[in-house]
Amino acid sequence: MSNQLSGKIAVITGGASGIGEAVARRFSAEGSQVHIVDIHAENTARVARDTGAVAHVCDVSDETAAAHVFDAIPKIDILVNSVGVAHVGRLDNTTPQDFDRLFRSNVRSFYVAMRCAIEKMRPHGGAIVNLASIAASAGLADRFAYSMTKGAVLSMTYSVARDYIQDKIRCNSISPARVHTPFVDGFVARNYPGKEAEAFDRLAAAQPIGRMARPDEVASLALFLCSDQAAFITGTDYPIDGGFFNLHG
Repeated sequence: MSNQLSGKIAVITGGASGIGEAVARRFSAEGSQVHIVDIHAENTARVARDTGAVAHVCDVSDETAAAHVFDAIPKIDILVNSVGVAHVGRLDNTTPQDFDRLFRSNVRSFYVAMRCAIEKMRPHGGAIVNLASIAASAGLADRFAYSMTKGAVLSMTYSVARDYIQDKIRCNSISPARVHTPFVDGFVARNYPGKEAEAFDRLAAAQPIGRMARPDEVASLALFLCSDQAAFITGTDYPIDGGFFNLHG
């Protein structure tokens, strides 16, 4: 590793699993002091123990709880928002409860985390990376509520980049296609018992490149966007989709 983040303090929301965990591990390896903020206590403790990160068990969508956590961190240079839940459904079979649950997790948590972090970044600048999705821009079947939340993440990213550019705060987003995380394995096991391998291959083949992304590949892009190498980049969404958006079909 090249210590690209040496001396930097990074907060990773949703950093206890999947993409967020990969980001926490990569940033720690690159010299950053990482703070993991996640609702899952056992996983948060595990990743913190493995990486030397500081663990904070917190529902980031709860502004009071999140403010308590962020206030305890004296300086923040980097914020990566990776909280998220998925949902399968169209408009007509997405209940108001489903809609509100996804909005709280996938949109409100990003708003709360950025609002808590931004004042700590204003004196010296900083970098924010939000995990969006190709669902923010592509019409995906049966992903109504999930796509809504990722569209909101994309719009928030552009607004924050514009409003805080004079404070030397950069804000970008990453839009992955399907990433092989424990969530995917659980989804396959629940929905395709006895046919897991076939279902997995079908999901992988949905990307023109012929496989799902790995979490560490997304973490590498997040590292670049949060490093000084990306000092001229803000207000931009980066697809990492194996050709899905432009080469599909």
